[in-house]
Amino acid sequence: MTQKIIFSESDDSDKEDDAIKPTDNLILVGHVEGDASILEVYVYNEEEESLYVHHDIFLPSFPLCVEHLNYEPKMPKGNYCAVGSMTPVIEVWDLDIMNVIEPSFTLGRPGSKKKKKEHIGHTDAVLALAWNKIYDHVIASGSVDQTVLLWDMEIKRPNTTIKSFTDKVQCLEWHPLEAQTLLAGGCDSSTRVFDCRAPETHQTWLLDGEAERICWNPLEPFTFLAGTSKGVVQCFDCRKGQLWAISAHSKEVTGLSVSKQCQGLLITSSTDETVKIWDFNLESEPKLVSEKEFNIGNVHCLDLCPDLPFVITAGGDKKSHNFTVFDIQNIDVVKHTFTPRGLIQLVPDTNESNST
Repeated sequence: MTQKIIFSESDDSDKEDDAIKPTDNLILVGHVEGDASILEVYVYNEEEESLYVHHDIFLPSFPLCVEHLNYEPKMPKGNYCAVGSMTPVIEVWDLDIMNVIEPSFTLGRPGSKKKKKEHIGHTDAVLALAWNKIYDHVIASGSVDQTVLLWDMEIKRPNTTIKSFTDKVQCLEWHPLEAQTLLAGGCDSSTRVFDCRAPETHQTWLLDGEAERICWNPLEPFTFLAGTSKGVVQCFDCRKGQLWAISAHSKEVTGLSVSKQCQGLLITSSTDETVKIWDFNLESEPKLVSEKEFNIGNVHCLDLCPDLPFVITAGGDKKSHNFTVFDIQNIDVVKHTFTPRGLIQLVPDTNESNST
C-alpha cells in the first residue's frame, strides 16, 4: 500500500499520530464482531515491533472479500479498498480519510421497472475481487450468480461478462505480467485461465474439490496453484497440465501464498487451525518444512507481506484472539531452510498492500 499521510476529518485528532512512516506496513482486515462489520487498517512496524489499528471503517454489510487499489475516477492516485459483500453492489472506500461514513463510489445497481432503472452488475453476493495493476481502471469480480464481471471503473459499468462457470465463482487473480490474463476458480471444481480479449475461449482444469484459493507462481509465470475444499493443493502448468497434487490439510484450504522473493517458499492455511510452510519446486511434490498453530481458531485467511518476505498475516475466528502477524524466520527449521537461498530483489511496487 502506498505510504503517505492519512488525514483525519476530526478536529481533535493529532495529525502527527496519524502519520504513516516509510518503515510502516499497512494491513487491511475485514472484521465481523456480532452484528458489526468493520474494515480495519492496521499498522505494522517491524523495527519498532508495533502492531495497532490505525483507523477503521464501519461497513453496512458483512464483508466477503476485500481488495486494495489506488484508483478512483477523475481523482489522483490514493489508497482505496473495494469490498464485496452479501449484496450484489461493490463498495469502494477511501482509506486516506478517517471517520469516513460512506464509500467513494460503488459498482453495480439493482434494477427497477417501476422507476425505469436499468440493472447494472451482479445479481447475488460478491465472493471475489481482483484489481488489475497494469490497467488500473479495471477490476474483476466473481459472484454467487456464477459470473465474472470485468468493470471499467471510469464509467462504473462492466464491459465484459464471463459465463463459463456452472457454480459460484469464489476466487480470482490477474496474471502479474500479462494484463489480459485472468485466473479464476469456482465451486464447480474447476479453475480457468481467460484471455480477457476473447474470454469465450479459455483453458480449464478440474480440481479435487471446490476452488477455495488460487494464486499465480510469481517466479514461474506459466504456473499457478489451487487450494480446494478437500484440503488439496494442486500445481498446474498452463502448457502441460497438472504437475503435482498434495493433501495439504484435513479441511479446506483458506490461505495460499507463494513468495515473490524466496525461491520455493509456499505457505498454506486451513480451517483445521494450522498454517503450514512448504519447500516446493515444479518437478516434485512439496516437502513440509514446518506446521504451526497460532491459537486464532479456524484460520480463514493468510497472506505474505510484499515488503518483508518472511512476515505473514493470518486471521481466524477465535473471539478473544483472531489476528496475528508473525515472522516465520523465528522458526529455526524455516530459517535454516530458506535463509541460505538469498532473496530475489524486486522493483518496489507502490500499488501493493498486505490484506487479510
